[in-house]
Parts: sequence; C-alpha cells; structure tokens
Amino acid sequence: MSTQDQIDYDRIAKAIEYIRSNFKLQPSLEEVAERIHLSPAHFQKMFSDWAGTSPKKFLQFISLEHAKNLLKKEKASLFDTAYETGLSSTSRLHDLFVKIEGMSPAEYKNGGKSLNINYHFSESPFGKIITASTEKGICYMAFENDIHKALGDLKNKFPNASFFERTDEFQENALSIFNKDWTQLNTIKLHLKGTDFQLKVWESLLTIPMGKLSTYGNLAEKIGSPKASRAVGTAIGSNPVAFLIPCHRVIQSSGNIGGYMWGSERKQLIIGWESCKVYQDV
Repeated sequence: MSTQDQIDYDRIAKAIEYIRSNFKLQPSLEEVAERIHLSPAHFQKMFSDWAGTSPKKFLQFISLEHAKNLLKKEKASLFDTAYETGLSSTSRLHDLFVKIEGMSPAEYKNGGKSLNINYHFSESPFGKIITASTEKGICYMAFENDIHKALGDLKNKFPNASFFERTDEFQENALSIFNKDWTQLNTIKLHLKGTDFQLKVWESLLTIPMGKLSTYGNLAEKIGSPKASRAVGTAIGSNPVAFLIPCHRVIQSSGNIGGYMWGSERKQLIIGWESCKVYQDV
C-alpha cells in the first residue's frame, strides 16, 4: 500500500468510525466530510472507491441497528438464496468452496518441521495482505502493511518450516474471494494447525453467510458447547486466516462491533463492504 493509499485508508476508516458512533443522528455527507477534512465531492468519490457504494447507503449497513436486525433474523439472507438457486444446494459457505484439512498432531507439535511454505504479499480492499500456503492449502492470511512484521508473524507460527516467497494456485484461488463475481471461485483449500476445538470453531465461522453476523454465544451453541463462549472467543482470536475464515462476522451480543485481530476499524470496513456487496447482488 502506497503512502497516499494509507492516508486515504485511514481517512475512510475514520469516517466509518464516525458514522458508526453517530448513526442515530444520520450525519449528512457534509458533516462526515468535514470530520476528515475533505470537500463533500472529494469524500463522496473516495468513499465510493473504497467501499463500493455511497456514504449514504453505507450508513444504512454499518449502523448498529443493522447489526441487531441481522442477529434477530433466523431465516436465510437474500445472499443465501442466491447461493442456493445459482451456486450450490446449500448455503453453508464451507460446503461451497472451502475444505479444512487439519494438520496431524505431529505437525502441530513440531512447529511445521519439514513443511515448505510459500508466501506472497498482495493488495486487498482492506490493505496489504500476506497469504501463505503449504502443498495442501492455505495455512495463513493476515492484514499487515509492514511486510517485515508480516513475515515475522508468519515465521512465529511455523518456526521450523522452510519459507519461499512465491505465488501458487492455492494463494490465487484464496485471493479471488475479494472479486465480486463469486461464481468464478475455484475450490479453496485450507491447511490449518489447531486443536480439535479450534478447528471446530473455525469451521463454524464458515457457516456465517456473507452479509450476516453472529455472536460468541450463538457460535458456542452451534458447536454444542453453549457455556463455552469465552473459549470460543479465544479460538476466534487465534484464527490464522484473515477474511477467508470470517471471524469479522462475530460481534458482541449487545450489538457492538467488538475487537478484531487486524483492527476494529478494518472490521467495521469489512462488515460494511460485505453488506454493500449483498445489497448490490440482489
């Protein structure tokens, strides 16, 4: 991400935070633009470039009322219906294009010894992202603008692995998730290390459709451990695959956005971006 892109991203993130905090006041285009020191026309264009929709429409999606309404609805979203009628016989995201293949206990304990890991840096709608893969699938994705820190974090995950900076088909398929035309996605495979409980939680995250949100309590019930909300939160916090395993779709039961490993402002932006995509595709 260039310096100017980072400045623009920070401005839009600040605008998102202002909209989220003041949605009950329905702030005007001029009011939000003034907050980030841009003219209304310039802000309108910049926001549309980053979020894919106008600030006015984005306000409808990012508000807390929207989040609460999503949580109350038990029926499938319109996006689910589109999946069922055009793409798959099920609305479960992981049944459509993601397969999890957990590492063996030995691989988990030895820190990735004997694993060859390819990694590559790319630009995404939400900043620079590092994507890493083994011969079996994606093992790591993270938003990080500092490439040295990103590589260091990856190596900490797999301290005994061998690393190669190169792109492969697993990475290309994974990054295609940012494209609007979801019908062009090939099968995305994940190769994750984690405990049985973590893998169960991460797989459960894949059942949350794009454009919908869930809570830690709901996920705990879904995996058959209704009293394990805190443990579920810990497992979500250790998710090694940003965006692809959508931990950003989990919020607090109060309707508050809550934390996110890669920044709460980025989480807000992703939720709004996905809501906009659902709106545009129906």
